Amino acid sequence: MLGKIVLWAAGLIFAIYGIFCFLSPELPANYAGLSIGSGDAYAEMGAMYGGLQFGFGLFCILCALKPGFFQAGLTMLVMVIGCLAFARLYSSYSADWLVGGYTWGAMAFEFATATLAAVSLRK
Repeated sequence: MLGKIVLWAAGLIFAIYGIFCFLSPELPANYAGLSIGSGDAYAEMGAMYGGLQFGFGLFCILCALKPGFFQAGLTMLVMVIGCLAFARLYSSYSADWLVGGYTWGAMAFEFATATLAAVSLRK
């Protein structure tokens, strides 16, 4: 039961955030303190924060709906989101300046999601 909740929650969060970022690539750039200085940068923000996150979210939802994909979806959350969390933690620690609420919030979400998915896999 916990696994389905984790997959549904992560799926909805990623899909909804992905739609917003697809429609407005400035959104994630502003949250992270980045500037979009060219058409390529605009397309990259829209693709990575919009398209990729939307697709990732849809796959999580699919994994929640199809029993045959359930373990693969949880494993993906542990590996992909877990690695994202550790990379964000390491990069935050290695930075020459302090990180803000966006980074701490993203890290909390990522570590919680990966941990809950790992707990779900063990059951």
